[in-house]
Amino acid sequence: MKLVSVVLVLLAPLLTSCQQLILPLDCSDIYNNDNSRPSGVYTIYPIGPTSAVQVYCDMDSEGGRWTVFQRRMDGMVNFYRGWDQYKTGFGIAAGEYWLGLESLFYMTLWKKYELLVDMEDFEGNKVFARYSSFSIDSESSGYTLNVSGFINGGAGDALRYHNRQKFSTLDKDQDSSDTRNCARTFLGAFWYRDCHHANPNGVYHWGADSTLYRVGVEWNQWKGPNFSLKTISMKIRPVQ
Repeated sequence: MKLVSVVLVLLAPLLTSCQQLILPLDCSDIYNNDNSRPSGVYTIYPIGPTSAVQVYCDMDSEGGRWTVFQRRMDGMVNFYRGWDQYKTGFGIAAGEYWLGLESLFYMTLWKKYELLVDMEDFEGNKVFARYSSFSIDSESSGYTLNVSGFINGGAGDALRYHNRQKFSTLDKDQDSSDTRNCARTFLGAFWYRDCHHANPNGVYHWGADSTLYRVGVEWNQWKGPNFSLKTISMKIRPVQ
């Protein structure tokens, strides 16, 4: 019995060290380690120990544990960017940012996730769209979007139109369809089809604006194609 106690005492520092080496893949891991953690900026490791990135963790909405991978709130960050920046990520986790397609791919490779899209207009009205399944494919497959299992929170199902589409940016348009009616050159970047029903990464405007057709931060099933939202955030968490 004494021998067992001595062994445990000797192993304690090693076990503590091993626990410290278990790095969080997402905000759910952070929450599960300490469920008193508030919403805020945390560091996760989507691709391994050398891949530290900061994200905003939503520990409150619909039970919390959400890893935010896209957020618009004030127009302070330019989302009109090329493929390489959308691949690696940009912005700041405390404000507007895009996590990065490569990190998002690896996260959804290791776990099964659901998606929550929160949005608000300039009158303070808030709605959401939720999907029970979300993932993206690898870069070699164009980071194709896989989303299903819509749950309506007042926003409507805009992403169904974008399901199974490859990601497009200003310098890498992967849709060969005629998109002239959508003013594609102003859109930004998203999983576009021949046009769009959702455009979270569009040009930041202030509410209704028909001067620039279908280029704002839009969720058509809620506000239509010429209404730019005040805030929108896309976030994922593991399916329980």
